[in-house]
Amino acid sequence: MVTVPGSKSLTGRELILSALADGPSRLYAPLQSDDTDRMIGALRALGVSIEPQHGDGPFGDDLLITPIAPFHAADGAVDCGQAGTVMRFVAPLAGLVGGEVTLTAHASALHRPMAVMIKALRDLGVDIDDGARWALPFTVRGHGQIRGGEITIDASASSQFVSGLLLTAPRFDVGLHLIHDGDRLPSVPHIDMTIESLGRRGVLVERPSPTEWVVPAGSIRGKDVHIEPDLSNAAPFLAAAMAAGGRVSVTGWPTHSTQPGALLTDILPLMGARTQRRGGALHITGGDTITGVDLDLSAAGELAPTLVGLAALADSPSTLHGIGHLRGHETDRLAALAENLRTLGGEAQELEDGIRIVPRPLHGGVWQAYHDHRMATTGALLGLVVEGLEVDDIGTTAKTMPQFPQLWARMLGNESGESAA
Repeated sequence: MVTVPGSKSLTGRELILSALADGPSRLYAPLQSDDTDRMIGALRALGVSIEPQHGDGPFGDDLLITPIAPFHAADGAVDCGQAGTVMRFVAPLAGLVGGEVTLTAHASALHRPMAVMIKALRDLGVDIDDGARWALPFTVRGHGQIRGGEITIDASASSQFVSGLLLTAPRFDVGLHLIHDGDRLPSVPHIDMTIESLGRRGVLVERPSPTEWVVPAGSIRGKDVHIEPDLSNAAPFLAAAMAAGGRVSVTGWPTHSTQPGALLTDILPLMGARTQRRGGALHITGGDTITGVDLDLSAAGELAPTLVGLAALADSPSTLHGIGHLRGHETDRLAALAENLRTLGGEAQELEDGIRIVPRPLHGGVWQAYHDHRMATTGALLGLVVEGLEVDDIGTTAKTMPQFPQLWARMLGNESGESAA
């Protein structure tokens, strides 16, 4: 039985909404990780009070958030680390405070796309100095308000551009009418999550079309929110039952969720797993073989690394597509996955919008994490069955799940949790 920490995506959204709310909020069982530490640090720099409160869960404190005072003035720097949500969610919020706020990031994350957000904020009347780079670092010169109105963006590179604007939009003078005109819209469940989170706080987002959103100006309610477990972070644990044989159960699996990881209950059976929901947990039992699949993962690209790991152990080839946007994450995930598999004797072909895996016998070697938490957990998954596989930096999992090495060890029967796969 495995219990995973809270959802990174929900924690980030609820922190932003709490910072903009009309009163205090308390987050129960929020994720505590490098990414959320970056978000908390950014919000504190903008004048938000965030105080730990004793929690009953196994992963640390709850958080009490007192929002930004109206027209609060702030000057300083925000280091986003590797967190895309901090980059894309905090930039609009910085326009609502007075003063100059410079956003930067870890050197490995400065390449992440930001031009769409910079242009969108300028179109909304925000003063931004990016040195004509259309990238981090850049400075937001906030004036305590953002005009708002109608804008059109191309969010093909990341749904976070949509979510970042929607989260802050109720505080715009006239709200926001946002239109996406790109060829694709990745990770739609994350946008649905944003809309649902706003709705729980009294902000009703209209959706005239699948690529159009209207957010009225108004208040955001302060609210106590219980954060769901991170279902995508549960993926490698559930996949372990299929890779090594046996059964793995994840506690606290919600009956309804907008997290992309909720799609695992549909995807893993296609690859040969048996699933069962009982006692508030999801139970996965591995079959005799893993079945190759052809999957459109545009709605759940963050599951792709785990599914690539399973596909490398399958009885037939697999093609995963709809995930070209993974090239703009912590690393180019498609290239990194293909290279790692080839290093171990596997066969993988990068596609324009995905990856094709042909199962081959794998041998030991170094699996490179590339400063990417999902690359590291995929290496741990394959390490269950590939003798001599070594993940070069399992510590990079601290980005979204610092407890991963201990939880992985306990799943494998090492109750002390002193070592990882």
